[in-house]
This record gives sequence, structure tokens and C-alpha cells, in this order.
Amino acid sequence: MKIVFYSMLMVACVAGADRMPDFSWDRVPLYVHIRKDTAFTNDEIKYLATFPLITFEKATGHKDSGSVEAGTLKAARAVKKINPDTKILYYRNVIVHYGGYAADDGLKDIPGAFLKGRDGNTKLIRNRVQAYDLSDKALRSWWVDAAKDVCSDPSVDGIFLDGVVKVLEPGFLKGPIGAEKKADVLGGYVAMMEDTRKMLGPKKLMLANILRARFPDSGLAYMKALDGSYIEGFEGAVGGMSKKDYVAKGMEAFQTAARQGAIVAFTCGLGDNRQDADETPGAPGKKSKPGKGSGDARNRFNYQLAMFLICAEKYSYFDLKDSYDAKSSKTWMTHPADYDRPLGPPKGPAVRKGYTYTRQFAHASVKLDIENETGEVLWK
Repeated sequence: MKIVFYSMLMVACVAGADRMPDFSWDRVPLYVHIRKDTAFTNDEIKYLATFPLITFEKATGHKDSGSVEAGTLKAARAVKKINPDTKILYYRNVIVHYGGYAADDGLKDIPGAFLKGRDGNTKLIRNRVQAYDLSDKALRSWWVDAAKDVCSDPSVDGIFLDGVVKVLEPGFLKGPIGAEKKADVLGGYVAMMEDTRKMLGPKKLMLANILRARFPDSGLAYMKALDGSYIEGFEGAVGGMSKKDYVAKGMEAFQTAARQGAIVAFTCGLGDNRQDADETPGAPGKKSKPGKGSGDARNRFNYQLAMFLICAEKYSYFDLKDSYDAKSSKTWMTHPADYDRPLGPPKGPAVRKGYTYTRQFAHASVKLDIENETGEVLWK
């Protein structure tokens, strides 16, 4: 299985650079990952149209438009009307069944659509949400067809794949469903991703939430079949690693992927980025301890921005927020002054000494200390 899995993922995507998001070093390159269960206002659409890359999260617009598909397309078309160059990604989870999609009606015709634990439990995700049985061919066909219905629209430039870590993590759901079924689910995921790439064709983007230091190679091998990765859970150390070593390994993966030309959407919060720890089997529900720099929003912003700039290359984008939900977020529709400062291209890669990193840009000097969780950007 492992050999087949890697060989499939080694298939590179062939496409022109015109499908890639706009990128410039003039200012901090930005990304937005957002959801709103009702329609975005005109002012919100204008704000969204200023970004080169957007992912519309699950639940987008479903209360007003009747489904996530319709809500996403409404928002995407409105943004494209203002800025045709913005690249827009459609969110789909590869294993967690979130409701609100029109395509869900088709699931009633697939008897084996959802995984069932050996104890009969059908809500295996956090004991309250169903999980797709990716070993079922009919389920996989339904999933790909549902994605195609939205991604084939000219206003949508590709797909954002979430839940991938849950599928690839060896221990996740292995207990409830057994080792053999877990292997079958992994094999089904590989087949579904291959079918998804074929469905999208060479001009659409395929990004996944995949780069994580928890994997032996931080997920870099899985990147071969993708155009890029979203990054979260950067600080949730697993596998017995210290937090500082876990962050350092994740940064190295970010740098490697970015230098190879991959899109990297670095999304971080004003709280702790510890989702990796929370997704570890046996750890769900544990409350994260606050990090050293998490008490002050400005210090946290400086730390995360410095981390991004230490790692960033062409097609790297930064998104810092307090929530994915536009209705509850206090950072939504805000624009820190740092984003308007001239940055300029890097003068070279970052220099590392222990757990401290420095990097020079045309108009900024960056220093990062991941042991003490401090960052500084000195604008010139």
C-alpha cells in the first residue's frame, strides 16, 4: 500500500503559471480563509476582492442561498466581478461529513457511505460527526462529482482539501474501525485524490491541509500531487517532540515546499496554533496550554508575521485571524498598518542559529526566536 500510495502522489501536475495566484513582494502577500453562513455584504465582497487567494470555508452562504454550493458560487462570482484575477478555492473535507451541501441528497442512495465503528457507532469524529467511508467506490464517485459541480464553474479556480491529516495519521480511527479498514480507507483516499486531479484538469488548483511536522518528512512527499498546502496547527507538538523542535521542523518543511514553487497559505491565529496536538488519537478534547507569546495580541502578531517572513518564498501567503467565522471574528475586515509597509524581495534565505532566525528584505529586517516565542520586524 505504501509503495502504491507514494507512486500515485509522485505524479506531477502540468499546467501554466497563469493559473497561479498573483504574487508580489511589494507588501506582505496575503491570503484569506473565511466562512459566513449568510451572504457577504457589498463591503465584504469589496474587501475580499483585494486578496489574491481566497478559500470559502464550509457553511458559506447556506442559510441565504439554500446550500453551501450556491452560497460559495454567489460569493465567488461577486468577487470575480470586481477582481477577475483573485483565485478562489472551494472547501471540501475528504473524510468529515459537514452538512449544508445540496449534494448530500445523493448520500441516501449509497448504503455504505459512512464509516461504522466495531461497536456500531456511526459518529466517529469527536463522537458527533459522521465520517466518509473512502473505501466505498460509490461514495468516492459521489464526492468527486459533488466537487466537480462547483469547481467546473468559471468563478472557482480549484479546491481546498481538508481532513487529509485525519486520513493519513496512522492511529486516527484505527481503534474504532480496525487496522484493515483503516488501510482500506487510506487506499480509497489515494484513488479519490487521483480522480479529483483528473476531474480538475490542468488549469485548476488543488491545495490541501497537509504540511505538518507530525509526519516523518512533514508531508512533503504528499505535496507531489498538489499545487500547495495550507498550514495550521503549527505549534501543537506531537510524537514526544518539544514545541520548539516541532516548530523548527515545520518551518523547514514550509521553506522546502515554498522553494520548490508550491503555494503555501500560512494561516495562524492570535491564540495557540495547536491543532496538531488536538488531532492526535487519545488527545481530543484536551485544553491547550497558552504559549509564551499568546497573552498579547500585538506580540502574537509580530511573532507569527516574523515566522512567515522567515519562511516565505514566491507564492507564500499570510493569514492571521482570531476566527474563521466572519460573524464572530474581531479581525475580519481589519487591515494592520504592517500590511501597507513596503517589504521588497528577500536578500537571501534566512540564517538560523539554534532556535533564532534572521532574514533581510529590501525594506525590512526580521528576527525570530521560536524558543522564547518572540518575533520582530524592523521596517526600513
